[in-house]
Amino acid sequence: MNSAYELATFAGGCFWCMVKPFDEQPGIIKVISGYTGGEKENPTYQEVCSETTGHYEAVQITYDPTIFPYEKLLELYWQQIDPTDPGGQFYDRGGSYKTAIFYHNEEQRVLAEKSKQDLQQSGRFQKPIVTEILPAKVFYEAEDYHQHYYKKNSAHYNRYSIGSGRVDFIKRHWGEEDEK
Repeated sequence: MNSAYELATFAGGCFWCMVKPFDEQPGIIKVISGYTGGEKENPTYQEVCSETTGHYEAVQITYDPTIFPYEKLLELYWQQIDPTDPGGQFYDRGGSYKTAIFYHNEEQRVLAEKSKQDLQQSGRFQKPIVTEILPAKVFYEAEDYHQHYYKKNSAHYNRYSIGSGRVDFIKRHWGEEDEK
């Protein structure tokens, strides 16, 4: 990895829906779907879905902070999730679908905490913001068929993102002009 690049890791429910908003933005080098936050080494999708590994479905983003700063990643992240849901995201329930920001250094932790506080104080949501801010752990890349799912299986991805309630939630809380 180029030494000027940095990593950001976000859990936002189904990782299929977390790739597209970040992918192909200026300064985003790559977005990988995977698993993090748990204890089992090299977990499989089936193991993570069984809720026995402690892992979250997440995306790990390699980015150039001079082009797309971490604050901008955080802003885009918050616009993809329901940060008030402690039990998962939309129709996906369970610990592997909970939201979390995994920070890679102290600066990311401070910026993540500030963005969470700012969102809470904005009044955009009536319930408390429950997204956790946690130290980054080992990130395991998901199976190949999960990578860039929105491109490989666009019809299924579109049905899923609409059917799960994610698209409607984003429109309701952020408006169409803010959609990424």
